Amino acid sequence: MPNPLCHFEFMTADPAKCRAFYGKVFDWAFDDQSMPGYTLIQPGAEPNGGMMKRPEVAPRACLTVYFSVTDLEATLKKVRDHGGKVLVEATPIPNVGTYAIIADPENVVVGLLKPGG
Repeated sequence: MPNPLCHFEFMTADPAKCRAFYGKVFDWAFDDQSMPGYTLIQPGAEPNGGMMKRPEVAPRACLTVYFSVTDLEATLKKVRDHGGKVLVEATPIPNVGTYAIIADPENVVVGLLKPGG
């Protein structure tokens, strides 16, 4: 892929709530010390990401990316168990894999993709 995802960023009204949700669903590590006012997200493999309090000029919390998962159904269960919503259930994409769209507890929309087709 010539332009792989190299960073992702959450802008949220409640970074602590967002951090707790993704920490539980994906087992991510976080670094709040390196950049004051900005949380670095260390998902365990590239790309890494970041999280910040949503600026007042931003109309809502936001992020638009897809994350690869190995067990989509287990991940969707974790989403529901930790206060998220499944907006689009697991849907096959021929020759690509299976995707789903979720919203975290603050309604940030995220895509999930289990590669394989």
